[in-house]
Amino acid sequence: MTALQHPDAIRHFQSLCDACQELAHRYHSPADMRLYADGYLHALRRTAVLDPIAQRRLEELVERWIMDPSSFIGANGDPRTLYESETGRH
Repeated sequence: MTALQHPDAIRHFQSLCDACQELAHRYHSPADMRLYADGYLHALRRTAVLDPIAQRRLEELVERWIMDPSSFIGANGDPRTLYESETGRH
């Protein structure tokens, strides 16, 4: 796994993780989270907040993290109910 060493990259990763977890708690799909992450990373690239190496490492880590189902838990703490709303809809 690619380790983040740049303090700003670490902060952006944590912000992105928190935002995606919030999306999961509101029953958004993995595709929604991927779209959100892509937009976040694109904005970072456009503003050149991070140097190119830190940006690339962040993008690689986010890609692996967001594709790993164990990265998220359901709204009730149960990963099996991650994308199920209280009414049972997906």
